[in-house]
Amino acid sequence: MAVMTKTTAPASIDQPFTLPNGTVLKNRLAKAALSEQLGDLDNAPTSKLDRLYRQWSEGGFGLILTGNVMVDRRALGEPRNVVVEDSRDLPALRSWAAAARSGGSAAWVQLNHPGRQSPRYLSPRPVAPSPVDLKLFGQFASPRALTSDEIHEIIERFATTAETVVRAGFDGVQIHSAHGYLSSQFLSPITNQRTDEWGGDPERRMRFLLEIVRAVRKRIGHDAGLGVKLNSADFQRGGFSEEESMGVVEALSAERLDLLEISGGTYEHAALLGSTTSLRESTRKREAYFLEYAEQVRERAAMPLMLTGGLRSAKAMNEALAGGAIDLIGLGRPACLDAAVAQHLLDGTIERAATAPKPNLPFRALQDYSELGWHTTQMWRLGTGKPARPSRHHALTVSEYTGGSLLGGLVRQFKRPPRY
Repeated sequence: MAVMTKTTAPASIDQPFTLPNGTVLKNRLAKAALSEQLGDLDNAPTSKLDRLYRQWSEGGFGLILTGNVMVDRRALGEPRNVVVEDSRDLPALRSWAAAARSGGSAAWVQLNHPGRQSPRYLSPRPVAPSPVDLKLFGQFASPRALTSDEIHEIIERFATTAETVVRAGFDGVQIHSAHGYLSSQFLSPITNQRTDEWGGDPERRMRFLLEIVRAVRKRIGHDAGLGVKLNSADFQRGGFSEEESMGVVEALSAERLDLLEISGGTYEHAALLGSTTSLRESTRKREAYFLEYAEQVRERAAMPLMLTGGLRSAKAMNEALAGGAIDLIGLGRPACLDAAVAQHLLDGTIERAATAPKPNLPFRALQDYSELGWHTTQMWRLGTGKPARPSRHHALTVSEYTGGSLLGGLVRQFKRPPRY
């Protein structure tokens, strides 16, 4: 097994990087996971995903991460999530993998289960570690606690999905354990109030994630890449703290991961949405939302680190890499505006990635929602072969995004989907 690459000179975005499993990334820029909602109504990959990912791969990224591939058809975060439970969609997965690797990028699939974070029009009774409601304008139904047998089944689902997508031609997988989804629900003492072997103290709360990592590694081996996306914290009083997060990092280091991506927040406290209203001045200047946390993680982490959130200028990216705390830069939303943003930063065509116009809408929650919908609908345009449209008003994209999501949900109800 290859060792983590060390460089004598300060790192920069144009340098190659070798992951521990031996995969050589052609540069330090990664397309971070974004939930595309471009699956069909049976939750299979579509040609729109092929078209979108071919643009990103040919647009210069060293690593590409897909968004939100769910491991269970009974549990969706959004109606058009791709779901991989078995090999039924293997030809479509192979086509998607080939497109994502067409420009020389390595391509990983992000694996996820929403837990309680599944809207009530998709899940009238979602599952979670404990029956703790998600308080967000009544959009989410009260969850029930998973049984121990169900927990073991979900772990095996992650492993089966990982094995399937690697067989389809993807270079690896990332386990989503951030942003309030099921794995991060197990980590948080707010959402995990169990007292059995899956909760009660930090060691037992992290067991679900560690068991997924081990099951996936056993199925895909060490040639394929394996990563985790982890919250620095969930920013809720009494929730998953930076101190507990450091403990998870140390435990993951013993599992020989190939990459750890750092993020933060949940639906209830959406640091993941990129709002800058509460950021420290030092964070604004350095652009990176979680860089200070990454500097602490570096002292404990044996695996390479990827930082996603806030970085937009090549200068700030190179400074972050040269500081030695991180190895890769994740770009998500800028890739919705410019599919070739990586190449444009690398060759100096642009000095700074473009950002969306700020929404001029009432209420903070509506602004956050509109930013999510705005970027998603830009991906929908790219997936149909149309260029991004930066001038599109946020109010229009809110209606388009909401309408598309609700229509998909209604069709799903008509098809009588399986339930927990």
